[in-house]
Amino acid sequence: DLIYAMIDVCKKRQVPKRRDYCVGPVHRAIHSIAVAIEDHAKFIGVDSRFVATKLIEGDEPMTQTLKLSKNEEQLIGHIVYEMEQEVQMDREAALADMRYNFIEEICSDTVHKKGKSKEYLRSIKIDKILTHRFFSIPIFILAMFLIFYLSFNVVDSFLNDLLTLGIDSFSNIVDNALTNYGINEVVHSLIIDGIFQGVGGVLSLLPSIVALFFFLSILEDSGYMARIAFVLDKPMKKIGLSGKSLVSLVIGFGCSVPAIMSARTLASKRDQKMTIFLVPFISCSAKIPIYAMFSQAFFPGYESIAMIIIYVFGILMGTMSGFLLNGTVFKGQGTSFLMELPNYRLPSAKSVLLMIWDKTKDFLVRAFTVIFVASIIIWFLQSFDSRLNYISDSSDSILAYIGKMIAPIFQPLGFSGWETSTALITGLTAKESVISTLAILLNADATSLAEQLTTFFTPLSSISFLVFVLLYVPCIAAIKVTFNELKSKKLATFMIFYQLIFAWVISFIVYNIGRLFII
Repeated sequence: DLIYAMIDVCKKRQVPKRRDYCVGPVHRAIHSIAVAIEDHAKFIGVDSRFVATKLIEGDEPMTQTLKLSKNEEQLIGHIVYEMEQEVQMDREAALADMRYNFIEEICSDTVHKKGKSKEYLRSIKIDKILTHRFFSIPIFILAMFLIFYLSFNVVDSFLNDLLTLGIDSFSNIVDNALTNYGINEVVHSLIIDGIFQGVGGVLSLLPSIVALFFFLSILEDSGYMARIAFVLDKPMKKIGLSGKSLVSLVIGFGCSVPAIMSARTLASKRDQKMTIFLVPFISCSAKIPIYAMFSQAFFPGYESIAMIIIYVFGILMGTMSGFLLNGTVFKGQGTSFLMELPNYRLPSAKSVLLMIWDKTKDFLVRAFTVIFVASIIIWFLQSFDSRLNYISDSSDSILAYIGKMIAPIFQPLGFSGWETSTALITGLTAKESVISTLAILLNADATSLAEQLTTFFTPLSSISFLVFVLLYVPCIAAIKVTFNELKSKKLATFMIFYQLIFAWVISFIVYNIGRLFII
């Protein structure tokens, strides 16, 4: 009925009755600015009241379109400041409050409800606990711990082992078939040592990742994630952002690319840029195979605790980085965050399954495209020397030469092997490639990789390595989107170097503090 009414209004070109619904200080501010910029509004063919409202909101495109003089800008700034002081709210909150008051007034006169719905009353009761000022954040951390425990201890213990066994069995069948066929040893090495070890090492972690997406989709579809954005709005204000930025950061748990792109919906350019800077500190799903494999290798039985510590540490480092950026590069305050909290509901099986399929498909596409190609490239660079002679000792390879050149940079962090340096480079194509690269370079299959890592890393150096992986620059796709969204090569380049230096410094601190407690 509403859609048909809208179509009818459009066809008849009915114009709504004009009604002045603003009152008090906001009313005076809108009308004062409307009078001041009336000639500018008329010149661009836009209603002066609408223009005044946009200027109060701080709309930059409108300000640029009007081409106001400095005196006019100062006058508008003074009017807005007086309004904010009088209503004790910032400009956006004042306008929103005015509109909601008007809406509530109309609804109280026209909307008649027999009573509040059961869903609404139930949500109010639940929110008294889940959005409590003291209990909300500990409950959220506990929920995430439970999710990681179920994903990487319960599911991992059975399904991952089953899939790993299947991959290894298939690899052995192909290996024997190629050997019996008498295929060229170079091609044999490419298929078994390159493709199967590289792609298989990542695929073996698929059950844990699917389980993690399953639990996260339940949190999102139930309405709980909206509450987390609301709860963390106040802490976000302390680093100069609002809860609205948290939406982008939460998306970053899935993938940095859409998270960076979603920042364009934020009201101010400052908030957009600062949010883009902080997104890489959130652990995207592509890093999960790295965390899972290292946790399995160095913290058996405590994988879920290790995972939650990594995620929380990333959030803390993002917060610390936010403080640094807010006081230097992006000075100012975040905009107001307004959000309507949906009622709690049972997650839809269809939407949960669709989300799992979407994420799983994305993971598989990466495994059989980016990681597949990266595995072949790594195998080639590892199997040939600079004269393109096939070699059996990878320490004489092109890859070893490249890795040895940059290895000294990471020596103060506890991992100076050329293999780790190379894995970090390939991680720029896709973060899962770190695991596939290490599998190839350490000549390990899906079963033995965790064991091989324990001979190559110490527990302390593994922690330092994980910290660097957590904090250093995202994949090439995310870097490309960053350049597009920031629209400043200088700022985007600064962001990349900032993240590299930040990751190196924090890893250095973690490693050297750890050495003080280890004899």
